[in-house]
Amino acid sequence: MLWILLFVNLAGTVYGYYWYRFQLADTPPIFLIFVPDSPTASLFFVFVLLAFLKKKNWPLLEALAIVTLFKYGVWAIVMNLMVLNVRGYLPWEGYMLIFSHGAMAIQGLLFSPYYRIKWWHLLLVALWTLHNDIIDYVFFMFPRYSLDEYIPYIGYFTFWLSVVSLFITYILCVRKNRTQLSL
Repeated sequence: MLWILLFVNLAGTVYGYYWYRFQLADTPPIFLIFVPDSPTASLFFVFVLLAFLKKKNWPLLEALAIVTLFKYGVWAIVMNLMVLNVRGYLPWEGYMLIFSHGAMAIQGLLFSPYYRIKWWHLLLVALWTLHNDIIDYVFFMFPRYSLDEYIPYIGYFTFWLSVVSLFITYILCVRKNRTQLSL
């Protein structure tokens, strides 16, 4: 099962970077790492799966994976539903993104009993995640959707989605008396 998930996430990661190709071509080099949110989230999970296949835990990557998989999974669903609401239609790729990002969000949470995240991993991921929000909505490096008139609201929603993602990770992975399973 882990091998199948690894293959699917690796393929999704490659497609995600391909999807961002035009935006990445226009992005100043200093911001390149912050633009492709979803493929970077799935790349973190690829490394988590590789560690699991070796019967190891890489907690910082686990924290990066769960927070970003959930955040950008939910974010992409909401953005595509907004496009559908604003335009009145959604191309087939939008529906594919809703499905794939929903799976992305769920898989990050499903593996939470196997993660070995400590509070300081979550603190580093909080800094990364909130910094990424600043890069996206202060420097306008957010993923391109046809929703420009809603950017302030999307930025506000994204900030709170980051907070919720971090809180969920704390509840599932960091707090005492949580369920832990062995690899």
